[in-house]
Amino acid sequence: MTEVPAGSMVELPGRGSTYVVDLPGPAADSPSVLLLHGMATTAMLNWFPSLRELNEHFRVVLFDQRWHGHGIRSERFDLDDLADDAIAVGEVLGLDRPILAGYSMGGIIAQLAAHRHPDKVGGLVLAATTYRFQETRRERAFHRGWGVVAASLAEMSMRRAELHRDKMPVLPESSWPVGRMDRWAMSEMRSTSGWALAQALAVLGRFDASEWLGSLKVPTAVVITTRDRALPVHRQLEMAKLIPGAEIFLAKAGHAACALEADVFVPIFLEACLAVAERR
Repeated sequence: MTEVPAGSMVELPGRGSTYVVDLPGPAADSPSVLLLHGMATTAMLNWFPSLRELNEHFRVVLFDQRWHGHGIRSERFDLDDLADDAIAVGEVLGLDRPILAGYSMGGIIAQLAAHRHPDKVGGLVLAATTYRFQETRRERAFHRGWGVVAASLAEMSMRRAELHRDKMPVLPESSWPVGRMDRWAMSEMRSTSGWALAQALAVLGRFDASEWLGSLKVPTAVVITTRDRALPVHRQLEMAKLIPGAEIFLAKAGHAACALEADVFVPIFLEACLAVAERR
């Protein structure tokens, strides 16, 4: 793509409004993929390099998650809420059991959505993600310590995040050229408040799907980023082995592969999505 496709603010009944981009598929009956982005990014920043290839096969929907970009603002950052938001987006747009494809934090939300709403998810593609964080002594010390700090700053974080939202630029009404990609990417990154991210990190650190991951029954593909220094490769592999029938795809790239190593990541990711669509 040579220009960024425009979206619109969509109201999710009883939940709030968020920025959604909906790209029709090549045919009326094309399967749909609902893309869930990682922490500290926006939907478009995370997924822009993948859109052209995906859209040749799927109806592609992406949206800004809570406390990110133009996503829903709420009094707290709660993973159950984010999972339910994903399902609500699918319902509002009339998606029939979409494939949930999540990157990093988005993969966690995809797992949780499939666990909470198994009848509304057609498949999972989990990329550069994990099923738990607090495994080693060092990890437990970091996440528990950070949780204490974040809790003490929760009220201030919310106020600062709200002030940040008030200063965000108005969304365009039509597609616009990317221009210099570095400038566009930085503007997207600045649309999410660092205060919001501090709270998100604390909540994510408590996530652990060990007890129920093996109960997921939807077709699943796991894209393991084999040079990942943010999320251990062995834990990505453990996650894949815990999900019944999950297929494994290897991308020789790091944790920011979705954007910085798209030439490596996108073909593998597309292959994983197509594999899930066939099983679906």
